[in-house]
Amino acid sequence: MKKILVCLIIFSSCTQKQPDLSKQAADEITQADIAMSDLATKEGFFKALLSYAEDSVIIPREGKLPIMSKNEATSTWAEKPIIKELTWKPIKTVASESGDMGYSFGFSTYHGKDTITYTNYCTIWHKQKDGSWKFVFDGGNNTPAPVK
Repeated sequence: MKKILVCLIIFSSCTQKQPDLSKQAADEITQADIAMSDLATKEGFFKALLSYAEDSVIIPREGKLPIMSKNEATSTWAEKPIIKELTWKPIKTVASESGDMGYSFGFSTYHGKDTITYTNYCTIWHKQKDGSWKFVFDGGNNTPAPVK
């Protein structure tokens, strides 16, 4: 009987469901996304993206092949002008139950010299070993102005 009881205890401890970490991870992704936007207005758009990009990042580009790594992004953006007029805010963030992957979706606004451009975006995030979040994919497209 003791052997059966010990086996049941061991079996039940092995099959306990892990806690759902998705809510906490989604909150962390939201904060990382907002922090990246804040950095973009202070240091520039491309510097902010490079600061939050994982080494294996993929970034699609209109009419061109996608950027396929952080190294490629660094060399591609080396000569780009500093853009501080682009801001964004996530409106939806979802994370996996394990809390190690997720995405943010939101809208951005670029204030050019004589124009305002609106876009939506989707960024896929991956939690790093140190607990920080880096994005592995980022894409978006132009949209009409938001309805007020």
